[in-house]
Amino acid sequence: MSAPQRVAVVTGASRGIGRGVAIALHRAGYRVFATGRTILTAQLPGEIERIACDHTDTAQTAALFARVAAECGAPDLLVNGAWGGYDCMVRDGVFTWSLPFWQQPPEAWKAMMEAGVRAGYDASYHAAPLMIARGRGLIVHLSFWAAQKHIGNVLYGVSKSATDKWPPPWPMTSNPTA
Repeated sequence: MSAPQRVAVVTGASRGIGRGVAIALHRAGYRVFATGRTILTAQLPGEIERIACDHTDTAQTAALFARVAAECGAPDLLVNGAWGGYDCMVRDGVFTWSLPFWQQPPEAWKAMMEAGVRAGYDASYHAAPLMIARGRGLIVHLSFWAAQKHIGNVLYGVSKSATDKWPPPWPMTSNPTA
């Protein structure tokens, strides 16, 4: 009898690092639930399960984990890659990324903090109880060194600093001190 297939949820898997992580986990034998606002048109292997999800909407995130729970019990791995900061890099044809914070579009805060930091918190909030009940699981938050070094975009650094304040990748067990 073979071991059950491992299950991974990768948020923000439509493009970028999240997409790469979803593909790598699929190749490693995981059953992958890939999420994102544009996941249905993402270039991913056909076996990866695509679930359209705007992770700024708690109801959509809750529905995602309800589906995973119904089909698999719990994910073995959650990779939080959702981040909406790229949506505000250009405004009215102007590349705003490197402008001083007072010249950044006001919606950049919401994009980076809501579609990044809060999205990871919300996904973790829904995944953790499933993992604890199963007695195992791992939550990983994608970040960048902008949290430690100023690279010219204040909001990006703030959002990545907030992400870095999560515990390091850690196993979910029924005994957090184990």
